[in-house]
Amino acid sequence: MKYLIMLLAKQSDYDAMSGSPAPGEPAWTEKDLQAMYGHMGAINDNLAESGELVDAQGLTEPSQAKLVTAAKDGTPIVSDGPYGEAKEVLAGYWVVDCENIERATQIAARACACPHPEGVRTYPVVVQPIGEEGCGDEM
Repeated sequence: MKYLIMLLAKQSDYDAMSGSPAPGEPAWTEKDLQAMYGHMGAINDNLAESGELVDAQGLTEPSQAKLVTAAKDGTPIVSDGPYGEAKEVLAGYWVVDCENIERATQIAARACACPHPEGVRTYPVVVQPIGEEGCGDEM
């Protein structure tokens, strides 16, 4: 079964990693960043070795995203994004093909254990099954 394992963050988290933390939040040092990249890289390597890795990507900061809607005639309406009112946005993900939800949650728990500076806000990792072919055909 395939699962999407989603990492969440806010624009302010990306800012802190770039050396511009919000007031009262810690900045990330180069050592902190290397520890995070090493941890995530090890997860990727382990998943590749086990044959469970389908895809994994870290996303750019939310301020680089665009919001797209469609006008009545179908032409795209593009605006800078994205999410001034959003609490968190997708920061990265893994698509894994593993035996069951328990295994997917083990992977997510390992991602939760990523090293970070003391005082950094942490978020839950979301695990969601990916529908099988034909899923939803009844609609």
